[in-house]
Amino acid sequence: MTVDDRFAQDFRDDEEPLGTRNEIITGPVSDWATDFSHLEPEWAADPYPVQDDLRQRCPIAHTGRFGGGWLPTRYTDVASIAYDTGRFSSRSIIMGNFRPPRELAPVGSSPPISSDPPFHRDARKLLLPAFTRVAIARQEPATRAFCHSLIGAFAGSEVVDAARDYAQHIPMRVIAHMLGFPPEDGPRFREFVENTLEGINLPPEERIERMSSLFNYLLEQIRDHLDNPRDDLTTYLINAELYGRKLEPDHVAGTMALLLIAGIDTTWSAIGASLWHLARTPRDLERLVAEPALLPTAMEEFLRAYAPVTMARLVKEDMHWHGVDMKADDWILLSFPAANRDPAQFDQAGEVVIDRAVNRHAAFGLGIHRCLGSHLARMELRVALEVWLERIPRFTLADPPAVTWSAGQIRGPRALPLRIA
Repeated sequence: MTVDDRFAQDFRDDEEPLGTRNEIITGPVSDWATDFSHLEPEWAADPYPVQDDLRQRCPIAHTGRFGGGWLPTRYTDVASIAYDTGRFSSRSIIMGNFRPPRELAPVGSSPPISSDPPFHRDARKLLLPAFTRVAIARQEPATRAFCHSLIGAFAGSEVVDAARDYAQHIPMRVIAHMLGFPPEDGPRFREFVENTLEGINLPPEERIERMSSLFNYLLEQIRDHLDNPRDDLTTYLINAELYGRKLEPDHVAGTMALLLIAGIDTTWSAIGASLWHLARTPRDLERLVAEPALLPTAMEEFLRAYAPVTMARLVKEDMHWHGVDMKADDWILLSFPAANRDPAQFDQAGEVVIDRAVNRHAAFGLGIHRCLGSHLARMELRVALEVWLERIPRFTLADPPAVTWSAGQIRGPRALPLRIA
């Protein structure tokens, strides 16, 4: 089969249309209430004291960076915005120097996560069958075997980087299988993730060039699937129909990019943060090894306490909202991690309670964009921790100052040296 006419042109050479721009988005923060930046080293290392302070004295912080934006830190405010699709748009979910034009709505660049109603519902519905509990359960045996193989590869080592040598590879392998991508392309996936989520302060020309490499890769995969159809998500998207016609090329590529990037970084971060917590909290580690049935409950608490995901929204029109004056196209940074540590919503909000009985956390988001891959993420996290604790029941931080965390809207360990001998 030759390349379909829909994909014959280079459909993504304008990853980020030029919009409102503010050159200065990083640098020392003068006051987090009036000058916040989620790209700063202190935010990446430990954002929780900053969020706690803001929640007390300025629950909706403001910044002039990124062309202007807001940071709510109370659960109720985060939830209100997440559910209010009438006043807040999802057409761009990565807060940076550029805002895509309003004409991009309601589809957005990476449907359905960048889509507004009513298009969002139909774009999301297309993907739901691939992410049901039953569909995800079929991925578990291969995921468990792969986790064992990763640990087998560093067996006998005294120190291992659990982020680079274990956590990152699990979602890479799973999502590559689901999309029908070559598993050996894992190193390229890491590059795509970092370019998309951590490279927003790069010069625009360099950012566009780097993002073009992602969509060129996706185009290569689409061409291969057109010539060699198989039973995977990529072939499904190529053949899927919406409103009586096949999906537009931008829709196919944007959704593939979403599944690749979001499917890797969020789970990689959650696995790493969970292992980091256990390495520095011996009592929790010992209890989970002794009571493996407690792991699903503990896992939900890790997701609450170390929620990796923060999403952005754009204000649709000028308005006075909850005591602040928001302007059209102001950013809103929806910090689900801050919401998850709000004492008004959770008892002992700042503590990790691995047997917490009631835990309605927002780690997977709130509202219409709640993560459709939550069953997949939970399966990967559970299996990754089960296998690790079975094979390595005792471990500690080898060098606490050497632990590093990613900057930006997905937070998780990027270097995590653990002593396992």
